[in-house]
Order: sequence, then structure tokens, then C-alpha cells
Amino acid sequence: MIDDPPITPERSFIMARVGPRDTKPEMIVRRLLHALGYRFRLHAKELPGRPDIVFRPRKKVIFVHGCFWHRHMGCRRTTTPKTREEFWQAKFSANQARDQRNQEELKALGWKYLIVWECQVRRAEILAENLKVFLEA
Repeated sequence: MIDDPPITPERSFIMARVGPRDTKPEMIVRRLLHALGYRFRLHAKELPGRPDIVFRPRKKVIFVHGCFWHRHMGCRRTTTPKTREEFWQAKFSANQARDQRNQEELKALGWKYLIVWECQVRRAEILAENLKVFLEA
């Protein structure tokens, strides 16, 4: 839109540093899984969506999603920036559609998936129990 402010070089630099892997929430989940005795692989390129954590023999994967980027419903981190709202709505919609498509493809291939939200990593005991239930089922 014409009314939207230009993107500053500072903002561009900040957004460029947001990476798709080895995020803080992902590292917390990986450390927790390792402490529970589970061994896994990372970011399988051949699977839809490049899951963050892969358990090949179990045919199970875990995605660690940021609440902002993947739109965790009901979470306080799921905010929408006030500037360039149309851009952000399109971006979030595309992210959600891609996530849904990847999940359907994984199911079709016989894989099970678990989504761990960024806000869930703060409660380690509950998260550990959820991970165990998912992996042992």
C-alpha cells in the first residue's frame, strides 16, 4: 500500500537474522529429548516441511513452531504488526497453508507428527511428558 512506511535497513537486518533452524525453542526441545534418552536426526530434507526433529525408526517427526510465525491460536505471542498489515496477513496465511500441506503429505507417507509451540518450551515437565507420550505411542 502507498500509506505503508518504507522498510528500514535496520528492520531488514533484524528480520534477515531470523533463521529456520537451531532456534532457541528448538534447542531446548532437543536438549530435553536427549536428556530423556532419545536419539534423533535433524532437518530431514527428503521429508515434507523439513521437520526439525526426526525419529526414522518410529516414523515420527517433531516441528518446533514459533507462535508468531505459525499463528498459535490463543497465544499472546500471536500478534500482528500494525504496519503493512496486508503483507503480514498474506505471509501468515501462506505459512499456515504450507504447514497444513506438509502435515497432510507426512500423513500420506505414513509419518506421525507433533507440533511443539514456542510458548510450550517454558514448562519443561509438561513438555517432557507430552514428548514421551508422543514417542512411545
